[in-house]
Amino acid sequence: MNLDRPHPHSLSPRGLAIAGWSAFALAGGLFFAIAWNVTASSSLVALDARVAQWLHGHARPALTALLLAVSDLHSTAAMGLWSVIFGVALARIKAWVWLLTLTLSVGGAMLLNLLLKEAYERARPHFDDPLVTLGTYSFPSGHTTAAVAFYGVLAAFLVSRFYDRRLRAAIVTGAIAMIALVAFSRMYLGAHYLSDVLAAVCSSTAWLVLCLSGGHALARKNS
Repeated sequence: MNLDRPHPHSLSPRGLAIAGWSAFALAGGLFFAIAWNVTASSSLVALDARVAQWLHGHARPALTALLLAVSDLHSTAAMGLWSVIFGVALARIKAWVWLLTLTLSVGGAMLLNLLLKEAYERARPHFDDPLVTLGTYSFPSGHTTAAVAFYGVLAAFLVSRFYDRRLRAAIVTGAIAMIALVAFSRMYLGAHYLSDVLAAVCSSTAWLVLCLSGGHALARKNS
């Protein structure tokens, strides 16, 4: 990397605060809108059923095997392992604020997901010949929640370390693509409805924004 290159302009603390709170409000608002539609059995619920049936009816062995692997690699245990590996790497470079941010983001998001599942108690999609069978609640998706929290922190950390705009864009795009792949895998496998994964993205994004904002404020205080 060319260190003589001028660094791209960063948002001011005020600009970051405005962007952060705007993202938090938008994500939180969208979550509650989705949750209301689910509990009210609106047209969104009918769309959920149609999408689930279409995906199940178009399942193919090769794609099923691939998406089962994607899903397994983003289970609670797997995400815990990836977080530990990332955390060890952060500890080795003494990035303590980032380590705290990662811990709160992933751990808090997964705890929040459990609380939301218990609050809404939505049954999972049902098929006569299911690809996966789970006994827990469906809303919102735990795999998607964890993916947003983990890849969100990973992308934010990498973006803070590189200054090339194209590389930054590639990092963010890659994180979004991984989250979308995890979300799609859960829908395709019949573990979640469309609204489950959308709600997970929203709730986890809101929590991620809080964690990143807190970490940024702590880093500025200690600098």
